[in-house]
Order: sequence, then C-alpha cells, then structure tokens
Amino acid sequence: MTQTTEAAEQAPRTGKKPRRIHRAWFVAAVTFVTIIGAAAFRSLPGLLIDPLHEDFGWSRGTIGAAVSINLALYGLTAPFAAALMDRYGIRRVVAVALTVIAVGSGLTVWMTAAWQLLLCWGLLVGLGSGSMALAFAATVTNRWFTERRGLVTGILTAASASGQLIFLPVLSWMVEKHDWRPAAVTVSLAALAVVPFVWLLLRDHPADVGLKPYGATEFVPKPEPVPGAARRAVSVLFKAARTGPFWLLAGTFAICGASTNGLIQTHFVPAAHDHGMPITAAASLLAVIGVFDVVGTIASGWFTDRFDARRLLAVYYALRGVSLLFLPMLLGPSVHPPMLFFIVFYGLDWVATVPPTVALCREHYGDDSAIVFGWVLASHQVGAALVAFVGGVVRDVFGEYDMIWYASGALCAAAALMALVIRRRPTALVPAVA
Repeated sequence: MTQTTEAAEQAPRTGKKPRRIHRAWFVAAVTFVTIIGAAAFRSLPGLLIDPLHEDFGWSRGTIGAAVSINLALYGLTAPFAAALMDRYGIRRVVAVALTVIAVGSGLTVWMTAAWQLLLCWGLLVGLGSGSMALAFAATVTNRWFTERRGLVTGILTAASASGQLIFLPVLSWMVEKHDWRPAAVTVSLAALAVVPFVWLLLRDHPADVGLKPYGATEFVPKPEPVPGAARRAVSVLFKAARTGPFWLLAGTFAICGASTNGLIQTHFVPAAHDHGMPITAAASLLAVIGVFDVVGTIASGWFTDRFDARRLLAVYYALRGVSLLFLPMLLGPSVHPPMLFFIVFYGLDWVATVPPTVALCREHYGDDSAIVFGWVLASHQVGAALVAFVGGVVRDVFGEYDMIWYASGALCAAAALMALVIRRRPTALVPAVA
C-alpha cells in the first residue's frame, strides 16, 4: 500500500490523473478541526469571573489566579508536549490532552471551594490545553510541509479563533440564561467529541503513508522516536537560551500573551459589563474579534512567506499598542461604531504575530524549532497569566481596569522595538526539517 501510494504521487501523466490534493492538506484539516474543538476551553474564563464571584463570593483576584495557573501551564507544558510528540507520536499526545481537558472542565460542576477551581480549571485544564497549544500546529507544519509553511501556520493558528467564534456566543448565552455549569459541561463534551477524529484520521508523519512532505523534492524517512522527552525539552531550552534571538522572541511573545489572552480574553467582558454592557453583547464582540482574527492570521501567514518577519512583528505590536491606549475611552453601555472599529482592528492583529514568530524560530533553530517555539509560547502564557492575575487585582483595588489598558499599550510599543533588533540568519544555514 505504501509503495503504491508513493508511486501514484510520482507517476507521469499517462492514463489516469495523479492525485492532485496532497495528504498533508487533509492532515492540516484534521488539525484545524481538532484545535477548533479544543478552543471551547479558551472561550470560557472571561465569562466565569462575574458568575463565580456572585455564586461563591470569591474575589476576582482569586478567580484570576485560577485563570493564571491555566494560562501559565498552557505555555509551560507546550515544549514538553512537543518533545512527547517526537517520542510517542502526535495522535497519542493530543488524544490524552483532550481527555484531560474534558475531565478538568467537567469536574468544575461539583466544586464548592476555591482550591477546587485552582485544581480543575487551573491545573488539569491547563496541562491538557498546554499539550494542545500552538506547538502542536508547529509540529504538524514542520513535519508535513516544506512549502507554504507560513500560510499553513496562519490557518492552524486561526483555528483557535474560529473555535472562539463558534463557542463564545453559545457559552455566553448559557451563562446568562441558565448557569455557568452547563457551559462547563459543553466545554467538556466538545473536547471529548474531537478525540475520535484525532485517533482515526491524524497521522504522525508523511512517511507513515509513504509520502514526501508537501513541496519536498525527496522522500523523508520517519525519524526514530526520541527518548527522554523532558530531558530533550530542557536541553533545547538551555541551548537556545545562549542566543540573543531567543530572548527577544520570548520577550515579544510574552507581551503578545499579556495583551491578548491575559488582558482582552480574560478581562474585556467584565470590563465592558462594568460600563453597563450586557454580558452577551460583550461576548459577541469577542466573537467578532475571532472572525477578523481568522482573516488577520491567514493574511499574516501569507505575508510571512513574502516579507521580513521582524518588520511584520514590529508593525503588529505597534498597532496593537496604539489601539489599547484608546480602549478606555470606547467602553460604554452600548456598542457604537468606534468600538466596532477597535474590535475589527484588534481582531486582525490578535494572533497575527504567530506566523512570523514561528518563522523566526525555524530560521534560527532548525530541527529544534518546534520545541523552541514551545518555550517561546511558554513566555507568551506566562505574560498572559501575569496580566490575568494583575488585571483582577487592579479591578479589586481601584474599581476599574484603565491602568491595565494603558500599561499593556506601553508594553506593546516596547515589543515593537524588540522585534526590530532580532538579527537575521541566512536561510542556507538552517538544517532541513525532518
């Protein structure tokens, strides 16, 4: 079967037409659907802050701490998950991760104390989601594609935004009309529903089905499983940490996480609600961000294949910082045109930073780029976790969020400058990716 498939890929145009669509695109499609299904857990935290505060009397700082643990583990688990995928395969790691997410989210229905929120939503969902992080998309892209990598990275990154678009309106309606518990159960079921797709349709490497990676000129054998996943992840970190580009990429991506997952995704809905906007209206605005996030991220992938990734990052961060400085003046009880302009603008820029960041990791770190990106993603989530917690504390202390908007805008300006000083490395020095 393997030889037949390989022959079909390389057969000349005689008689029957060769298969036109490479298997890599089907693998990318399954990955896209998987990330959409797992995106439900990312849609929920911002919707839970007010309901949990009202139900249990927990402070926003306490709830923000659970979100912080979740976000931090989401990032810190990623490099180890990338190494585990090299050891045990993509399918096994992702299937287990989705099951852990389902268990963690489902158990929150019975919680009665704050430590249980920290355990279920913080620890379990954080560990599961970390294994489903963008390092998953980077691993699939590195293995299955040698061409169109920027575009594919953009499409897979946009999957998370697509999931947010699908789940946010539904979950916000559940929280407002019924309770937060049905929303938690929905997240659990969504994660479980994707497991069969992963197990039956996803393949770890093109060599598993006798194919070359998309765009490759030669057949690439499947590498042997790499033992010592944790040791490899740590050794790659120490190796990368001795280079300047790693710290610049980690620093810019930490600010990216602070200004997206930690700030807008966690605190936009309660901040808008503070100004009299209904929760469903605020959640719908986040969903609109998801719509334009898809457009912006795919476009960013296309740009990354054609333009200097460093300059793209500088433009993205600068524009994001400017938009955040205007946000406190735009919040109000109703949705008006300037607010819609901010939402569209922020959506286009939301994770447009991912394709150029992945491209720079690949340019500098070659075969280790997926694991290096996992560590860069860890910095993204640490930044997100810090702002998710600090944002809740700022709201508890000052009664408003304005200070955190302005501080995040200033950080984005710093990230733009950092991106410009990342040095280039000649493409010829990058090892071929297996």
